[in-house]
Amino acid sequence: MAHYKTEQDDWLIVCLKYLLFVFNFFFWVGGAAVLAVGVWTLVEKSGYLSVLASSTFAASAYILIFAGALVMVTGFLGFSAILREQRGCLSTYFCLLLVIFLVELVAGILAHVYYQRLSDELKQHLNRTLSENYGQPGATEITASVDRLQQDFKCCGSNSSADWQHSTYILSREAEDRRVPDSCCKTVVARCGQRAHPSNIYKVEGGCITKLEQFLADHLLLMGAVGIGVACLQICGMVLTCCLHRRLQQYLY
Repeated sequence: MAHYKTEQDDWLIVCLKYLLFVFNFFFWVGGAAVLAVGVWTLVEKSGYLSVLASSTFAASAYILIFAGALVMVTGFLGFSAILREQRGCLSTYFCLLLVIFLVELVAGILAHVYYQRLSDELKQHLNRTLSENYGQPGATEITASVDRLQQDFKCCGSNSSADWQHSTYILSREAEDRRVPDSCCKTVVARCGQRAHPSNIYKVEGGCITKLEQFLADHLLLMGAVGIGVACLQICGMVLTCCLHRRLQQYLY
């Protein structure tokens, strides 16, 4: 009877090891995806971050990068723990899974909170940025961000091109009689902003606010979806790790 129990335990441990190994592979791939999304958001889309009033969007991306890197390191530890069948390594692996889960939970909460106030922040801050900061000394980064925003999204002004009429830059001598910045033009050439005709500049309904809001919402949705996917994997991993740890404890004692 004791011999049968030992064989049964051997079989269960082998099954749990294989299941945990498969999980850990997908978990590692998920970590790489989380890391890639975070890096892509900051590197590829960092040009828009300076036009936002808060750093919540950037903070969510940084948390994803940290979580993704931690997931990949934890994945390697997981492979080692599974192969060696060491309960100490499995306990460490479980604790790291729990830490990553909490980090992703914080990132998800930040993204959700930011999404709720996204529209109000854009309406208040983007208008002020265009009218007070664009083209001013010491605001080179903001100016470049707005120019890139208008060119990438093919828009002009916060709500419409008329927003530029009250801009400090447009009313200054440096504007050289421009009615809008050159970045509003469909084909950017020097002083093309002097002619604010629909054939020359972007006349988009809703202006840049609508397009930027949709862009940020899509990215927050993507970050949330990736985070939730990896979090679901982690729950499975923690359950499997607990089962394997318990079986090894019963088997050895």
